[in-house]
Amino acid sequence: MGETAEAAPGSERALNEEPARNAGIDYELFLDCVHCGLCTSACPTYVELGDENDSPRGRIYLMRAVTDGRIELDKQVQGHIDLCLDCRACESACPSGVQYGKLIEPFRIHLQKIGAHKENLGWLERLMLYRVTPHTRRMRWALAPARLMQWTGVDALLTRVGLFRLLPRSLRQLHDMLPPLRWHHGRLPEVLPAEGPRRARVALFTGCAGDAFFPETTRATAAVLQKNGCEVWVPRSQVCCGALHYHAAHEEPARHLAAANCDAFLASEVDAIIVNAAGCGAILKDYGHLLAKQPRCSEAAGLLAERAVQFARKVKDISEFLVELGPIKPTHPLKLKATYHDACHLCHGQQIRKPPRQLLEMIPELELVPLAESEICCGAAGSYNLTQPEMADRLGRRKAEQILATGADAVFTANVGCLIQIGRHLRKQKPGLWIAHPIDALWASYTGRR
Repeated sequence: MGETAEAAPGSERALNEEPARNAGIDYELFLDCVHCGLCTSACPTYVELGDENDSPRGRIYLMRAVTDGRIELDKQVQGHIDLCLDCRACESACPSGVQYGKLIEPFRIHLQKIGAHKENLGWLERLMLYRVTPHTRRMRWALAPARLMQWTGVDALLTRVGLFRLLPRSLRQLHDMLPPLRWHHGRLPEVLPAEGPRRARVALFTGCAGDAFFPETTRATAAVLQKNGCEVWVPRSQVCCGALHYHAAHEEPARHLAAANCDAFLASEVDAIIVNAAGCGAILKDYGHLLAKQPRCSEAAGLLAERAVQFARKVKDISEFLVELGPIKPTHPLKLKATYHDACHLCHGQQIRKPPRQLLEMIPELELVPLAESEICCGAAGSYNLTQPEMADRLGRRKAEQILATGADAVFTANVGCLIQIGRHLRKQKPGLWIAHPIDALWASYTGRR
């Protein structure tokens, strides 16, 4: 986009820029949108509802109009803003390079600060999201009863007799979201040696929810890195990435978590910081932006911002890193017809599309078939399936229909939320379908064990 003229003092635009700055928004970002509408076909909520207010350009118009004082921030306007998944598909579709994430997220944070943003969550859901999920050990203990019920068959029995239907809506939702829970290996060793000649030294971000729900994927990620000649360091003081907090407009907790991770991972020199969850990877790569917003009132704040940029430069998705490194070819065949769903914060947030497919295409006898609407959000979007259950359900069913239409025996995706959401909508329709991370498939082909 060409340069825009500087606003004259006292002009209408200059007056409008002040409330934008107060909301933490660069007003110029509004002006990048030329309202061409090419984003609408990529937006999940517009595709489902066909309402211009639920399209990216419609929401940009609403946010700018509220900022300019031309319309009131009423419940209807807030409803359109809240319905956004923040999947950033519009950024991929936009020819003008609109940075939609840098508009919607600060706007929501501003609404939270002025008390205009009300989360559609009960006390139990808030407790689970913000007090349990971000803490690895708490999450593991919270899932222990559910894991025991699944293993003993009590969960299946209570489902058959319809007892779970008597639970409050919030508890019923949480139960329905649970994937099959496998044995948890506990904490990985702090250092895992490379197999063969060492090609790299990497730090592994294990996350919180991902490791709690899918511990086998955490272990497979570490093992695949070892197999490819990487020494793997697992920092003991690492914490949650902060994505759940940031996308829910809880900015300060997200900043504290980001600062803690910078301290943890920059304590030792590594070639890369590896992450296997798209949602985590997107915000880890955005730490420079998140911590740059800190008030530069001290030398310490400036140093932290610099360290955040240094941290973000080292972050690599596991598929991205392996393809750059040159992966060792797997040898054991997987005789499967499979498809791949693009996790939003991998393909749109990080612009990573080919690497996961390249890894899957290396597996002998694995037939990878295309998925229609692969880049349309499945409806997980962090806590979205709790805050907007109706739209999340519609998008989940839509995604399940597209996957079933491929006739695939397996579906792979690179994000914990997608794995949970897709599994929830497919388990009853096709119980034998393998729903897993691409790294699980790669490790199965390395070892011959699925």
